[in-house]
Amino acid sequence: MTFEHDLAQTKPQAAAPGSGGRFGAVDVQYLDDGGARAALVVATDPVFTTLVEERTMLVDQVAEYQPGRFYERELPALERVLSGAAPLDLLIVDGYVDLDPAGRPGLGAHVAGAGLAPIVLGVAKTRFQAATHAAEVLRGQSARPLYVTASGMTLDAAANLVREMAGDARFPDALRRVDRLARGAAPDDPSPG
Repeated sequence: MTFEHDLAQTKPQAAAPGSGGRFGAVDVQYLDDGGARAALVVATDPVFTTLVEERTMLVDQVAEYQPGRFYERELPALERVLSGAAPLDLLIVDGYVDLDPAGRPGLGAHVAGAGLAPIVLGVAKTRFQAATHAAEVLRGQSARPLYVTASGMTLDAAANLVREMAGDARFPDALRRVDRLARGAAPDDPSPG
């Protein structure tokens, strides 16, 4: 079964691949001056074959990090970079949707709760000990998994999407690109001419 089938079965209102859907990934980098740079990449297919939009946003001040309340620091920056962007059918965040099998909300759950996208996937690079429910996804030649959680989509469908995302490395190309943008790379202008 393909991801496209899973997406259609899981979220009928989400646009089918190739039908003008919008699929985004976001990341935030914290700056030495107390601010942050948030980044967004957008594709028209769920495996992010071709990026059609990139944007970054500087945020002057962000909340201090507090264990268990990471979303308070990251969510405002994500809301800023997504403001003014056309609605997304699916959004990938760097982190977890939920932090444990009981559903304790992580960043992704707060993103979904804020209505930033109907489907939110969390893709984390490191294991969070309580997140024993996260799907481990191996990509490329890496023996180190990515940890996937989801809201609005089955966990199996989310894991399949991450496996199928463009790129041969452990990190899908779109997630590598949004990380570089958040760290200060200039956005590309994908518009023709």
